[in-house]
Amino acid sequence: MPTIGVAIAIPEPWGSELQDYRTSVGDTTATQIPTHITLVPPARVSDEELASVTRHLACAAGAVEPFDIHLRGTGTFRPVSPVVFVTLAEGISSCELLADAVRSGPLAVDLEFPYHPHVTVAHHLDDPALDRAFDELADFECRFAVDSFSLYVHDDEAGWQPTSHYDLG
Repeated sequence: MPTIGVAIAIPEPWGSELQDYRTSVGDTTATQIPTHITLVPPARVSDEELASVTRHLACAAGAVEPFDIHLRGTGTFRPVSPVVFVTLAEGISSCELLADAVRSGPLAVDLEFPYHPHVTVAHHLDDPALDRAFDELADFECRFAVDSFSLYVHDDEAGWQPTSHYDLG
């Protein structure tokens, strides 16, 4: 049974820059996780369910118009969760609308925490490494247009791989 996720990819050059940074602070999971904003967290679906999931994602994509994202500065979920992330200064409500659209029907999932769009840059590291990421990326900033999102499937060897892309609007 495959494990899937749905996310907005961070475009180049920022995707590689943030992934390389994540690796540099010791987050060994970064090499298998493309830089992204999660819409649907990892979920297991049967091969039979995958066809209805892809149809659902195409419908959800058509219901949401393209939008802009402005990433700026850092935030953290500590002490609840050992995560440092780059924050969205613009695009939060559009991400929430898109996440609501895709997390329905065959992808209706209960979230462990309230949805908060972000780009993880350090996860499950010790406090000094998390503090370093929080401080060193405090001035990070970029802007980009979002006109699509992707379905990712987890591969034990290669990590998270985009398998389908869905154009918004």
